[in-house]
Amino acid sequence: MKKNILITGASGQLAMEIKQELNGSVSNNYIFKEKTELDVTNIEKLDSFFEKNEIHLVVNCAAYTNVNGSEIDKESANLINHLAVKNIAEVCTKHKAACIHLSTDYVFSGEKNTPYKETDPTSPLGAYGQTKLLGESALQHSDIDFIILRTSWLYSAFGNNFVKNILRISKEKKELKVVFDQVGTPTYAKDLARFIIYVIENELYIGKQDVYHFSNEGVCSWYDFAIEILKLSGSSCKVIPCLSYEFPTPAARPAYSVLDKSKLKADFNYTIPYWKDSLEFLMKNYHI
Repeated sequence: MKKNILITGASGQLAMEIKQELNGSVSNNYIFKEKTELDVTNIEKLDSFFEKNEIHLVVNCAAYTNVNGSEIDKESANLINHLAVKNIAEVCTKHKAACIHLSTDYVFSGEKNTPYKETDPTSPLGAYGQTKLLGESALQHSDIDFIILRTSWLYSAFGNNFVKNILRISKEKKELKVVFDQVGTPTYAKDLARFIIYVIENELYIGKQDVYHFSNEGVCSWYDFAIEILKLSGSSCKVIPCLSYEFPTPAARPAYSVLDKSKLKADFNYTIPYWKDSLEFLMKNYHI
């Protein structure tokens, strides 16, 4: 039976990649909605939309992702990252729908030096991670089928992200400083989008109430990431490694946020691409 799949946060980079990856082979009906079209912070409007459109599954890509902004405007971060997810959980419960929800590596403190497993203790350093963790909890306290996908360092040809910022700055300056004491894994949003579609089309979310980690394979610092971006772009801009304290920000970042993906790969029998290969694919196929 064809199912109605709601994708929130439709103007964001992940939702845009999901939309681009859909083709004639998909068997479900995908409905993309931006905040201006469907406000997930308004439970009455959300309930009405589910009722009218018979939603079977929601992929919640809506998020307040400004890490520094979350420290300044904690109310907005909590509204979108926590309370809106609570609304989605309640409406999904009422309509017997399921949810795939996107979360973040920022739920961890970054004090480990080995990849974080889903079962490791969470300890966010700031409001962004705290509100995302509360959103996770809202789903975990519901009785619906859900998958929480924690990801890290997301980038794509769409939206505002590290890759596009580095390319822009490299055209304006002869050199730039990038921190080398924050380590993680870049995630190409297209790879994550393909996994989400795979889960939906094969109905692998049914009967699940679990948390999984998804990022590309491999490990690097932001400095290494920048070096690779500029190498692939052919830029002559020089990248200088620096320490985090040289760039003080309102929000603290985890020094180490590599995610262990063993559970996801085993449970879904899924292969994840290496981060350099995915970055090269983006740089070769998109003019950004």
